[in-house]
Amino acid sequence: MAAKEAIIITDKDEMRKWTRSMRAQGNTIGFVPTMGYLHQGHLSLVQDAHNQADLIVVSIYVNPGQFSPNEDLSTYPSDFQGDIEKLNSVPGGVDVVFNPKNLYDYGNSQIGNGSERNLEESEEMVVSCVEDKGMGHETWVRVEKLEKGLCGNSRPVFFRGVATVVTKLFNIVEPDVVVFGKKDYQQWRIIQRMVRDLDFGIKVIGSEIVREHDGLAMSSRNVKLSPADRQRALSISRALSRAQVEAEKGLVNCRELINTAILTISEAGGTVDYAEIVDQESLEPVETIKRPVVFCVAVWFGKVRLIDNMEIDV
Repeated sequence: MAAKEAIIITDKDEMRKWTRSMRAQGNTIGFVPTMGYLHQGHLSLVQDAHNQADLIVVSIYVNPGQFSPNEDLSTYPSDFQGDIEKLNSVPGGVDVVFNPKNLYDYGNSQIGNGSERNLEESEEMVVSCVEDKGMGHETWVRVEKLEKGLCGNSRPVFFRGVATVVTKLFNIVEPDVVVFGKKDYQQWRIIQRMVRDLDFGIKVIGSEIVREHDGLAMSSRNVKLSPADRQRALSISRALSRAQVEAEKGLVNCRELINTAILTISEAGGTVDYAEIVDQESLEPVETIKRPVVFCVAVWFGKVRLIDNMEIDV
């Protein structure tokens, strides 16, 4: 049987029209938002979506709203044709690939919010690439508590940008179910909370982390690692796995577990951005493991920042 070939849609109105037409025929819509450069982890999200819905939409869109001007938006890897081939190869395929050009272009780039002037006035101002270009977008979605801490400490515009673009995509795609990977654990919890708080009629599924054969969590950024740094990066999963085993054996002092993990990663040559054990729901740091927690880390190897986590249920 020939593989299903996805319809590629680039227009917002056309995307809505397709979804509404399919739903009128009694179908449910599953949605997997991505920024492209897909790997097996992304494809596992599509497979999970097939278990939840009749038809599948995958978006490929590198969102400028979650990058600050000094981050790596322009160098984010891209292989659109390769992505389409991978999606077409998934059992059951994908029905639509939504690939908009710019979700922040409202047809009048002169509708400014004074961002260039404001940037000059205050270097401390938190801005995204969207604001830096002065394209007129000024409405943001914030999940105020969950976005703080972890990745939010070093990437202050990131989750505001994520929540906003996901809201836009929900309003365009109008899915019944959405699947996010748990590798981006904080992002998954933020979207869950946003959906609850804003009464989106969407089921949010968290899909388990997919790892390489040697334990490295799959990420589009892995391709940027040098061979030596790729080998060193294995210390992340080793440190997390060791912490999980030690906790299951009865070591529940979080500071001890964190210090050991940091030492393991640092000795391998990594620079730890953060290493925290937090409550799985609230993402609040905990001192002693008495309930389900997740050990989250972000680590630099060379110029590549990797994130990973491991749930601990004791």
